[in-house]
Amino acid sequence: MSQLTRELGAFVAQLKYEHIPQAALDVIHMGFADCVGVMLAGRDEPPTKILTEVLNPAPGPANLMFTLNTAQAPEAAWINGVAAHALDFDDVAIKGHPSTVLVPAIIAEAQALGSSGRDMMVAYAAGYEVWADLARREPEHYHSKGWHPTGILGAIGAAAACASLHRLNSEQCATAIAMGASQSAGIMANFGTMTKPFHAGRSAQSGVMAARLAKAGFTASPDALEHPQGFLAAVSPSGKIDVDAPVDSGRVWRLTQSKLSVKKYPLCFCTHRALDGMLDLVAEHKIIADQIQSITAMTSERNTKVLRNHHPQTGLEAKFSMEFAMTTCIVAGRAGLSELTDAFVQQPVVQSLMQRVSVIADTKEDPKLPGYSPFDLVTVTLKDGKKIESRQVTAVRGGPDIPLSREQLWAKFEDCAQVGGAGAIAKSLFDTLMSLETVAQVNQIPGLNALS
Repeated sequence: MSQLTRELGAFVAQLKYEHIPQAALDVIHMGFADCVGVMLAGRDEPPTKILTEVLNPAPGPANLMFTLNTAQAPEAAWINGVAAHALDFDDVAIKGHPSTVLVPAIIAEAQALGSSGRDMMVAYAAGYEVWADLARREPEHYHSKGWHPTGILGAIGAAAACASLHRLNSEQCATAIAMGASQSAGIMANFGTMTKPFHAGRSAQSGVMAARLAKAGFTASPDALEHPQGFLAAVSPSGKIDVDAPVDSGRVWRLTQSKLSVKKYPLCFCTHRALDGMLDLVAEHKIIADQIQSITAMTSERNTKVLRNHHPQTGLEAKFSMEFAMTTCIVAGRAGLSELTDAFVQQPVVQSLMQRVSVIADTKEDPKLPGYSPFDLVTVTLKDGKKIESRQVTAVRGGPDIPLSREQLWAKFEDCAQVGGAGAIAKSLFDTLMSLETVAQVNQIPGLNALS
């Protein structure tokens, strides 16, 4: 009989820095750097501001978004997680957005514990690998049931990460994971609103609390993941789950297989293949809006369900609109933070061109990349009858197959830091995160050292 919850707890309890392969450590560096960058950019976004005002947290050992403001670790993880996901510019992997949950939880709890950079990297590996193990056991798409995978998997991953930071034993780690499972939540109907980043922040906070309560003696079912009424069965679209495959975490490293896709554009990742294709067309053919009769974007059936906003009126809604993604490439020649504003979306030329965009669902699925079609394709028909077709886009820039260089990652980080008003510490902070194992104590990280 499967003992999945216990076995994952044992993996977390036994994981050491020395066990993690260098290729996985490189991914972890990227996860911390990219997440902190987008967190800085999201510091002044409405969901971050509103949550901070409503929580009104008391000062504590944990930093709020690399400012001088502080809070207790659970509230800091919550607020920082919302900031990191507020722009939907954070990395993607294992069916969700792992870093936007793991990094805020780890930084906040590491500050409360005085952890080292190595401790933080081990915690990330623990959280990522537990998350990845659960994701591989569901052959279908959580989106098809209406679940936001980051919300339902994130609390469990963050619980594992924080359990690692606390150096809990196997039983306590399993308890933390089980408690994380009972805090899983997040529905797709709230995509394109402030509640989507709330999912990420609340998952981070849930992970902090799960580990703390497990350490204090709180109990939870040792089969919470695999039980017939447990997590995997409860969230599965049709119950085709694999609870019997052995846990191979620590022998097989999903960090080196799935890695991370670092976003080049602050829109839903489901738009990114088509964005690459359309931007290539614009660069090559110098297309302008007045020339266009129609645009067709073909993407996977799953992606069409995620991209639910066909007539967006706000920047938030536009993040989940293929129609907007194609339009901004034509109108602005790019898809960046400055285009994700209400004023830009509501321009007459943008609204008019979006009406000429059609989205086609490709029912074929790439067997090596569940949720995606074999390729995405963009076709532009001009008013003179000429048709221009993109290449067949099979991999996104910034993904595992076309990763960003360190210089490209720094360029994104620098832009995000400037948006968030943190340009003064940007370079030293980036360099430190990219060599996190050298940090003896967490508050030596630039931007956090005011608390030491």
